[in-house]
Amino acid sequence: MMSVSPTVTPEPVDLPYSPDPVGPAGRIGLITLATDFNSEDDLRGILPEDVRLFTTRIENANPVTVENLRAMAGDLPRAAKTLLPGYGVDVAIYGCTSGTAVVGSDKIAELINQGMPGVAVTNPLLAGEMALRAVGAQKIAIVTPYLADVTQSVAEGFVAQGFATTRVMGFGLDNDFDMTALPPEAILEAALNANSDDADAVFISCTAIRSAEIAAEAEKKLGKPVITSNQALIWHALNLLNYEKSVKGFGTLFDHAPQPKD
Repeated sequence: MMSVSPTVTPEPVDLPYSPDPVGPAGRIGLITLATDFNSEDDLRGILPEDVRLFTTRIENANPVTVENLRAMAGDLPRAAKTLLPGYGVDVAIYGCTSGTAVVGSDKIAELINQGMPGVAVTNPLLAGEMALRAVGAQKIAIVTPYLADVTQSVAEGFVAQGFATTRVMGFGLDNDFDMTALPPEAILEAALNANSDDADAVFISCTAIRSAEIAAEAEKKLGKPVITSNQALIWHALNLLNYEKSVKGFGTLFDHAPQPKD
């Protein structure tokens, strides 16, 4: 014989409380790659607790070639629309250094604003350029995990903004898994090898590699600023939020304010 459950009448929870704000100091939206294994963890590890990161993913495919990087930009408006629809974020991040170098910072911002009009936008190339100016660098050494032509695109992106490159080195990797699998110790050693006496700073490219955690150590060993993609992204995003509290443990960049472009 089938038993019949009695009707349940829900009771209201009648407790006094004040809602906790979600991200009281700001909300940052990250548009990362479908194949990215690292940037969400990296960025959250740098962010202060009162700023929240919300993520969506853009369609892409390995290998990481100039052609594939250019092709994925068309998905940016759709991805931007999925960042907290109805609520929005204060700053939107495009989490791909090489993709920005291939497509261009202005075009990236335009595509994201198609899906999320009016939001402030940053990307690793723009944030890196601003970070390097903030620390007073004009001549830079560059380390990337990429194939040679993708590495060249990143270097040319900095040159187009008025920087001189002293040495450019790449690991020759063509997929995100292998990039994230790079041990931080290997990235540190590459930064030391890429450095030259005439370099004002070292830039370590790519949101998929675990370079932010070695930035401070690399600076101590080199005696000069070290800028990484994810470190620069958080620094720039926090400045766009007018965030005033200090961030420690990720290099001297966070002691500097953005400088106007000449």
